[in-house]
Order: sequence, then C-alpha cells, then structure tokens
Amino acid sequence: MATLVDLTTPAGLEEKERKLFALLASLGRVIVAFSGGTDSAYLAWAAHRVLGSGALAVTADSASLPESHKRDLEAFVQQFGIVHEYIESREFDNPDYLRNDANRCFHCKDELFTRLGEIGRERGYQHIIYGVNQDDLGDYRPGQTAAKQHQVASPLADAGLSKAEIRELSRLAELPTWDRPASACLSSRIPYGTAVSIENVKTVERGE
Repeated sequence: MATLVDLTTPAGLEEKERKLFALLASLGRVIVAFSGGTDSAYLAWAAHRVLGSGALAVTADSASLPESHKRDLEAFVQQFGIVHEYIESREFDNPDYLRNDANRCFHCKDELFTRLGEIGRERGYQHIIYGVNQDDLGDYRPGQTAAKQHQVASPLADAGLSKAEIRELSRLAELPTWDRPASACLSSRIPYGTAVSIENVKTVERGE
C-alpha cells in the first residue's frame, strides 16, 4: 500500500482540485492518454466528471501492456462510466524503439501521441492530455519531450499536483487506483541495450 507523505492541508488539496477542474473545463473536448495507473486514472475520472462524454479515455493496445492491466483498467472505466476505447499501437514496427536505448520511451510516446492526434483531428477533440504530475518534471523522462513536440497538455502538473496528492484525492474520490503501485510497461523490464521484441516482452509477462 502506498504511503502518503508531505501532503498539503485538505483545503490546499481542494484548491488544487478546483484548479484542475477549471483547467479541464477550459479545454473543451479532450482525449485522455489512459494507461490505467494512478495518475492517468485520476485524470480520466476528473475529465469525465468535468466534461462528461466530451472526455475520451484512450489506451494503446500494445504488446508491452500486460493483460492484467487491461482487465483492471476495463473494470475502472466500467465502474465510473468513462468513455473508453483502445487504439492499435505500432511502436514495435519502429527500429528506433526496438533498439531499446535511453530514448525508448520517447519513441513509444511519439507513436501514442501521433495516433491520438489523428483521432483528435478526425473527431473534433481539441486537446490531448496525459497524466504527468509535478514530481515527474524533475526526472529524466523522454516521453515528456514527445508530449511537448505534440503539444500534449499536462493538467495535473499545471494544477501543481504531486503524486502523493493525486493518491490522496483518488482515495477521497474512492477510486480503486489510489494505492496502486507504480508499474511501468513490460518493455521497461528489458535492460537498455538489449533489443526489445514482442516475443521477449511476452516472456517477461509470463514470468511475472
């Protein structure tokens, strides 16, 4: 179970959540990049609460997504009535991704945000949003570079929300994801420099 530390006062948390809701309301129709983890689940829930059917949660159906995660996220969107769908993700067709260097996550997110951008243009969604939080901004995260290049918004970070605060707000909202351990994709289990493939990530999944 996650440990909550360094939280602001409840009043401060409420203010940050109000700021988040206001940011979401200003965006209009949005696509939420939804992995099913604590941050993206809270963001999908908040976007649904503010925008209703104007928020579409989309998950990349990739070989690097464990089947157990798919079952959990499907249960989540069903429980809260969130509009959700999968898209086919083709990062395993990209030699730069398969090479598995320190920029692997960039190529994954570049593929994801490219596909989400196509959906947005086709269906009239004005913005793509994803679940980076305030704590993530100080880390080396190549996916954030891809997000900037694709002009993907980060409302949780913009509202000043930390990981611990997102967990606490999720707990208060009775989201089952509030204490979910951080869990990266299956490709992240393969050491940098060892090529990734559908076969070896599925071997990892069976082993886990």
